[in-house]
Amino acid sequence: MRRIINLVLILVLFFLPSCLYAQDKVIAVVNNEVITQKDLTDFLHFIRLQYSRQLQGKALEEKVNSMKRDLLQRLIEDRLMLQEAKLDKVTADASRVKAKIDEIKKRYGSEAEFEQDLAKQGLVQADLENKIREQMQMFNFVERKVRSKIVIRPDEVTTFYAQNKGQFLRPEERILTLIILQDESIAKTVSYQLRLGVKLEDLAAKYPITIDKLSASFGQQLRPEIEDTVFKLGIGEVSNPVKMDAQYFIFKLDDIVSSQQLSLVQAQDKIQAYLFEKRMQEELAKWLDELKKQSYIKILEN
Repeated sequence: MRRIINLVLILVLFFLPSCLYAQDKVIAVVNNEVITQKDLTDFLHFIRLQYSRQLQGKALEEKVNSMKRDLLQRLIEDRLMLQEAKLDKVTADASRVKAKIDEIKKRYGSEAEFEQDLAKQGLVQADLENKIREQMQMFNFVERKVRSKIVIRPDEVTTFYAQNKGQFLRPEERILTLIILQDESIAKTVSYQLRLGVKLEDLAAKYPITIDKLSASFGQQLRPEIEDTVFKLGIGEVSNPVKMDAQYFIFKLDDIVSSQQLSLVQAQDKIQAYLFEKRMQEELAKWLDELKKQSYIKILEN
């Protein structure tokens, strides 16, 4: 097998046409497959597209740039997993691939916008479908090979809780009434009258307002401008209107729930998930290291 792989490498290095574009430059060999500069570029574009759901602009580029250093190693690991998945005849459900594509499309105003964004990344829908299919194949293979074999015992959860009780404090919580209005003048009037002691029910009968309940802890869920307002209120106090996304928000602090120590029963699901994910990453890393030792990997990038 090693002789065959070496022959593939020789053919790749010395007998490909010299007129190939830079994008076709071979930068690595993984067993009997090559990885080109285009593969790496497409992989980077796919990652950018994935993270664009949560991040935009500078934050997105910073995240993508932070991953560039290890990108080739990650691509090599993905190629190894995909090779093993194919040997094991692991497949991806076509309906799930389609559902994932449809989910991505929902982020866009139209099909044309979706295709334009793909084009900016140097991709077409077929590329995206292929990448998602491969990811699902790898996930299904890892599920079978690694994840399904991991078991977290109850005593492990108990020990972790005993050694890390400080991590399981429920933070102080604000219980709030949230009043939403569309008009700035009415919002100021409602805020003022609430502070004078007028009942919210009476104001709701008079003005077009939406009322909701909200609970929040410092540094967790709220946007900075709202957090700055909410955590300055005393119990029973009402805020000035806060403008956000063309609406006006008024907050009334109803109660403060003190910080509490979570019991083992309350914390066990969180601990179970943490220990499982930690073990999963450790076992996956071990399995990949062993797979790399058994494989032929040659990095040619300068």
